[in-house]
Amino acid sequence: MEILGGPLYGVAGAGESHGPAITTIVFGCPPGLKLERPRLQAFLDRRRPGGNKHGTPRQEADQLVLLSGLYAEDHEQLLAGPALSVAAGNGSLETHPYEEGFTTGEPIAAVVLSAAKRSADYLQFAGPQGAVRPGHADLVKHYKSIGFADPRGGGRSSYRSTISDVIGGSIARLFLQERFGTALFSSIYQVGPLQTSMRLADHVADLQASEGRIPADKLSQLAAQLEAAEIHSLDPDFARQAGELIKTTRQQDDSLGAAVEVVALQPPPLAGEPLYQSLKLRLMGSLGGLHAVQSCEMGAGREAVVRRGSQHNDPIRRQGYQGNHHGGLLGGITTGLPLVFRVGFKPTSTIALPQLSVRKDLEEIDFQLQKGRHDPCVGVRAGITLESRLAIELLNAVLMHQAGRVDAANFKLF
Repeated sequence: MEILGGPLYGVAGAGESHGPAITTIVFGCPPGLKLERPRLQAFLDRRRPGGNKHGTPRQEADQLVLLSGLYAEDHEQLLAGPALSVAAGNGSLETHPYEEGFTTGEPIAAVVLSAAKRSADYLQFAGPQGAVRPGHADLVKHYKSIGFADPRGGGRSSYRSTISDVIGGSIARLFLQERFGTALFSSIYQVGPLQTSMRLADHVADLQASEGRIPADKLSQLAAQLEAAEIHSLDPDFARQAGELIKTTRQQDDSLGAAVEVVALQPPPLAGEPLYQSLKLRLMGSLGGLHAVQSCEMGAGREAVVRRGSQHNDPIRRQGYQGNHHGGLLGGITTGLPLVFRVGFKPTSTIALPQLSVRKDLEEIDFQLQKGRHDPCVGVRAGITLESRLAIELLNAVLMHQAGRVDAANFKLF
C-alpha cells in the first residue's frame, strides 16, 4: 500500500493518467483549519498540464472537488463547490461538494476529473508486443503486473498522479503557515547546461539577515517574483534564456533536464526523529523519489565534500545558528533555519527522435514515437510538487513531535 507521509499525516491517491479521475484521501489533518477551495485550486493550477507554455500541450482544467472532512454551520457557504453529477439511466444524480469550511479531523476526500485524454495515442504500446519507450517503466511494469499494466500515458506512473501530492501538500502548508508562519518556495536554477547564480536559499538568507523573521508582505513579493518569470525561477533573465532553450529543444524533438531548489522558511524547530524516522531520511526519500528525479541534495550538498570541518560547521551563539550549511536539519531534526533541498530531474524520457528499444516480448526494434503530448522539460512543472511533498513530511514530523508531549489537560471532557 502506497501512502505519502504518515503515519500521522498522510496522503493516499488513486487514478491513472487516462482514467476518469484522480482520487485523493488526506488523513490526519487536525480539526479547526479553515480551508477554502480556491486557495487549494491555486496550488493545483501551478501543477496542471497547460499551465505553462513550456510544459506539455495537454490542456486540463483540473478543477478540485472536495467531498468530505469539512464542516461549517453556514451550509450555503459550505456546499457552494462546483456541482458534481452522474448519469443514472434516463436521469442523473447531482451533489454539491464543499467550497469552504473547517477541517473536522476526519479524512478529507477529493476528486479531480480528467477530460483531455487521447488514449489512441498509446496504441503502439498496447499488448504483449507493444513497443517499450526507452527511459520509461513500460517494460518493468509490464512484467511486474504480469501483463495487466495500463500503458495509456504511463498509467499510475504518470506525472498526473502528483495531483494527490499537491492536494495533500496544500492542506499541510496552510496548516503550517497558520500555526508557525512557515512558507514554502521553489525556484528552477538550471535547465540543461544553463545555470543561474541566483540561489533561492541565498536570497532568503539575505532577507532574514536584514529583516529577522520575514514579514508576510515580503513573502508575498517573493511569491509574485517567482510567478512572474517565464518559468518558475528567481532569475527572470535566466528564465527567458531557459524558455528559449526549451522551445528550441522541443522543435528538435528532444528533451532537457532541470534542477530545482525547494526551501521551507520559518519551519518549526525540533520536528523529526534522530534515526529511522529521521526527517532527513524522509525528505531525501520523498523528494528524491518523485518522478524523473535523479539527484537530491540537502544544505550545502556535494559542496560539503571539499570543505574542512572548520569551514563547514555552522557557528552557534546564544541567539541561534550563525549559518545554514546544514540545510535546516541536524541529526534528522529541524533547527528552525530554512529547510533547503536541491533536486535534479532527468530529461523527459518520451522524445520523438529514433531510439533503440524492444517490444514487451523482448524483440529488438528501432523505436519511433508515433503520437503523444509531453513535457520537453519535466522540471518546469515540478516545483509545486516538491513543495507539497516537503510540507507533507514536515507536518507529519510536527505531529509526531507533538505526540511525544502528552498533556492531561487535553484529555478532559467535563
